[in-house]
Amino acid sequence: MVNSETIEAEFSETKEKIEEKREETKEKIDEKKEETKEKLNEQKEKFNERREKGKNIADNVVNDLYKTIDEFKENLKNMQKNADQKYAEYKKSTVQTIDVDLVETKDTYFIKAAVPGAKKEEISIEAGDNDITIETTFKPFIEEFNEEDEAEVIISAIKSGRCVKTVRFSNSIDIEQITAKFTNGIIKITIPKLIIPKHKVNVE
Repeated sequence: MVNSETIEAEFSETKEKIEEKREETKEKIDEKKEETKEKLNEQKEKFNERREKGKNIADNVVNDLYKTIDEFKENLKNMQKNADQKYAEYKKSTVQTIDVDLVETKDTYFIKAAVPGAKKEEISIEAGDNDITIETTFKPFIEEFNEEDEAEVIISAIKSGRCVKTVRFSNSIDIEQITAKFTNGIIKITIPKLIIPKHKVNVE
């Protein structure tokens, strides 16, 4: 017959074993948690490193792109500037034409010439037997600035330098009756045709 002391001893022993097993299991679980936590931290660090690396690459690509665009704009600006400067030099070294309109009636020619910026005393008009020549000199815009302004030409499209226009007529013109009027950069010239009366020749 089993007595109570034996039962109590077996129960205590079983209880101790259960406690030991529980402690071992708890330690293993804690170790597993710690390992898992460390792995997660490692993965998180690696992810952050990759993300930071990717961000740096993206930033570098964007910066390079902006740099390339800025360099392209600067090169384009310099090309435009050089082209305009060469064109301005070309205009100075060549004779350009004056823009004119020509209208004819039965007895008269009418010329309207555009000379914006020129003064009346800077305009020359000479007439021949069947032609008329208008001449003036346009000052470049850059000359309106002083040297201390350090101004430079970026775009030059307006005519500058010596400009001449010769208009030839199919009829002779009456040089003595030509008139010209200057108003707001426009010259209007009235040129009467030379009417030579016909003379009947008698045959003897």
